[in-house]
Formats: sequence, structure tokens, C-alpha cells
Amino acid sequence: MKQLKKYIDANRQRFVDELIEYLRFPSVSAQSAHKKDIADCARWLAGHAKSLGLRSRVHRTGGHPIVTAETPRRRNSAKPHFLVYGHYDVQPPEPLELWDSPPFEPTLRGRSLFARGASDNKGQHFAHLKAVEAYLKTGTELPCDLTFVVEGEEEVGGEALVEFLKQNKRELQCDGVVVSDTGMPDLKHPALTYALRGVAALEVKLTGPDRDLHSGIYGGSVENPAMALSKMLGRMINKNGSINVPGFYDDVIKLTAYERRQLARVPYSEAKYKKLLGVKALFGEKGFTPNEQRAARPTFEINGLTSGYQGEGSKTIVPSAASAKITMRLVPDQKPQKILRLVAKQLKALCPPTMRIEVDLGHAADPYIVSPTGPLAKAALKSLEASFGHEPVLLREGGSIPIVEHFSRILKVDTYLLGLALPDDNLHSPNEKMDLEVFTRGIWMSANLWTNLAEA
Repeated sequence: MKQLKKYIDANRQRFVDELIEYLRFPSVSAQSAHKKDIADCARWLAGHAKSLGLRSRVHRTGGHPIVTAETPRRRNSAKPHFLVYGHYDVQPPEPLELWDSPPFEPTLRGRSLFARGASDNKGQHFAHLKAVEAYLKTGTELPCDLTFVVEGEEEVGGEALVEFLKQNKRELQCDGVVVSDTGMPDLKHPALTYALRGVAALEVKLTGPDRDLHSGIYGGSVENPAMALSKMLGRMINKNGSINVPGFYDDVIKLTAYERRQLARVPYSEAKYKKLLGVKALFGEKGFTPNEQRAARPTFEINGLTSGYQGEGSKTIVPSAASAKITMRLVPDQKPQKILRLVAKQLKALCPPTMRIEVDLGHAADPYIVSPTGPLAKAALKSLEASFGHEPVLLREGGSIPIVEHFSRILKVDTYLLGLALPDDNLHSPNEKMDLEVFTRGIWMSANLWTNLAEA
């Protein structure tokens, strides 16, 4: 390992220079104007991987290309095999006027590299690629076989990758998947994310009169759909922050004492948290800390409300209809389709007889959890501590990463989430950045990881 560390230290600046070259591609998957940039970025990544000694390929799909890169394998290798997942597509950079430097002209300020995609996700998976380079260029035998799978559609749903996994299931059989697309609280608290919340979406619409009515002539004799919907939604959450849907919590796995102790180690200041969010006070399910509420408990959120006149000035009407877009974040072992049925049933039960109700069920993704005390999880934690010099924390992520569920369902393997993003890296926001100290330590973490995973 000393030889690997020496190589990584000697090539730190070159690694950053190469990352800068990678970040210059405006690989925005959501905008058709960048289709060529996406293709060029995929070719660059495949070519770079090939220059390191990996067998790389750009795979055409019905959408944007997928890049694979494999370490040299002996026939009938008995080594364990792991996948490394990442995505080279990035979020749109708008609003451009809020950037302090152009989003696709990577700029160094202090120890941070500012560019769209720096942390989400080019910098994170590039750290793993540089670790493998250290093995190959120093002639150090890798203790496991690796396949990088880097997609170009994560920011727009990743449908092409799901089909790719199904079509190449046999070739991609592995002992586990490593993903660096999450975060850590700070450099003193590197983290293994062992659980993700799922999601279930729906839209509810109430219709009263068959047209907007004059509120002076008809108001008071008909129920207002906006008021009716507001009353219904207000009854979905009680004063203690719990969700008023029969059966909603039936399948929720209770947090263990060990998990609660681990979540309590995550740095937290209520004053700083309120300032960060710009709120006067916090609100959440009683009996749980804010870290538990936002990562390990289910939610019912109104994402949008629409009714009546929205233009300049006033328009005195009783609106014909009112609608709301709703999502529920789910935790293990809640099932999205079951939750959608239960919530739809409750909304219909609360609907007054004066209204016609429509409930349209939307997208859904299962929650995910892997044992934080299993041998591979312990190997990941050991690698984090070796690189960052501090005992790692165990995190639950409040958001969803649907591809992790697909790895579980299609390849039948667990995923280990070793995030290299800091809270102020501005993912999806202007002035996105990658902390270069985290980037370098991430390379060393990855170098340790393959030895520790193989031993486990």
C-alpha cells in the first residue's frame, strides 16, 4: 500500500488537471442542445479509462451512451468482482447569473474546484478511477476484479441503464456495487450511507361547479374546491407530525438503539440548521430528532397547490377545481404501491359529498437498506477511517437513488454508498464545487477499499 500512496501523492496535481478536463464537457442530459457534448464526454471518459489500462467501451442506448471500463481479468478468475457506478451527465447550470465563474470553465478557489458536475458526480467517480490507475501503473495486483459502469442519464431518470442491466445481467454479475454519489457531514465525519428513502407520488384534484362562478352571486351557496381541498390536506397530518392514514406505518422497521446512537453522532446544531433553512422554528414527527425525521422516517409532503386565478390583481370567483401534487418519502419496509393505495383511499374518504375527486398515481421507488454491521459494510468503514483518519458515521439518506433498487432487484446484490460530497458543495445549485482534500482522500479511500473488500 505504501507504493500506492506514494503514486497518489506524486500525481495529485495531474489528477486535478485531468478532472478539470473532464468537467469542461457541458454534458447536460436534460437539454437536447447538449446531445453532442454528452457523446463527446462519453468518448473522452472511455478513452481516458483505456489509457490507464482498462478495457473500455461506449455502449449505444435508446438514450445517452453508457461507458463501461473493466480491469484486466484472467479467464475463470477466482477474485471477487465489484461494480463501481457513476454518472457523467450533469444538471443544467441555470441560473447562470448566480455563478461566480462560468459553470463549464472549472475554477480553483482555495482548496475547492468550482464547476457544474464537480461533485455530482464526475469528481466522485473519477476518484475511484484514479485509485485503480495507481494499482495498474505501479504494477500492484488488484485483489478484486472491477467494472466501472458510468451512465449519461442519471439526472433525467436513468431508464437506459435499467435496460442495460437487464440485457447484460450475466456479464455484470458481481459481489456488490460501490457508489459515491452521496455525502459526508465534514472531513472529520466520513460516512457510509446504508439506507435510502423511497418515494411515492400522486396528484389529487377536486372539482365542484362545472365552471368558475361569480363569488358575489353564487358564493356561500356552493362549497369552494380550494377550501375543501385545504381542509382535506390539513387532516392528513396531526399536531404531532404523524401521518393520519390508517395502515401507513404498519411496515416501518423500527430504528434500533445502535442506529439511533450512530445518527446522534452526526454533527447537528438546531440554530445553524434553522439558519440554513431560513425558518423560524422546526416542525416534525414527535419522538424523533431532526436527523431521524429527515432521513429515517416517512413523510407526506404537498409539492404544489393549484386553484383559481393566479394572475395580476384580483378576480372574484369560486374556482371550479383545486389540485395538489403530493409525494411521500418512504422507509424500509414500506411498499410504494401499498402506500399509494392507502393514501388514495384516505383522500377519497375525506372528500366531502359536494366534490368530485380524482386521484392519479405517479412514480414510485422502493426504499433501500443494507446491514451496517455486515462484513462488506465493515470493510467500507475501515477504508474510510484509513483515509480520513477519523471514525466514520453511519447515515441514512433522506432522498432516493432509484438505480440502487435496480441493482438489488436485477443483479441481486447490495450497494455501498461512500459519498465524497460536503454539505456546501452546492449540488444542483449555482457554484457547485468539489473539495480537493476530499477528492484526494477519496482516491486513497478507494485504493484501500478494494483490499478490504477482497479480504471481507
